[in-house]
Amino acid sequence: MVLNMIIDEAVANKIVEEINFNKMNGLIPVVVQDIADNQVLMVAFADKNAVIKSLTTGFTHFYSRSRRKIWRKGETSGHTQKIIEVYLDCDNDTILFKVDQNIAACHTGYRSCFYKKLSEKGEWSVTGAKLFEPSQVYEKTEE
Repeated sequence: MVLNMIIDEAVANKIVEEINFNKMNGLIPVVVQDIADNQVLMVAFADKNAVIKSLTTGFTHFYSRSRRKIWRKGETSGHTQKIIEVYLDCDNDTILFKVDQNIAACHTGYRSCFYKKLSEKGEWSVTGAKLFEPSQVYEKTEE
């Protein structure tokens, strides 16, 4: 059984003070990697509050630049990411979450957002299997 990482809020607040959020106007890149096979699942952005929510709940939270709000991975689809390990890069400005991925990370239906591979001919090909049909998971929203 894989246990997820949950950190006390006071400790989480101290941890985020060690992270450099200044380079990208309060945001940092977050790389999400599968704990079982090390596959990169996605890259997103987080602000301090999203990092704190991630650390204190044990599930990934990110900051949506388009919606300008924090969101929890899987809040609509149920495809959650349980945080198992957390790493900070050498510049203290990027986090790596190693997670236990439920179903798929990509909103297009693939396990990883990185399912397109460039061939030597300069063409993209799909390398992963589609695990779900997005229209059956996500409600239509007006743009």
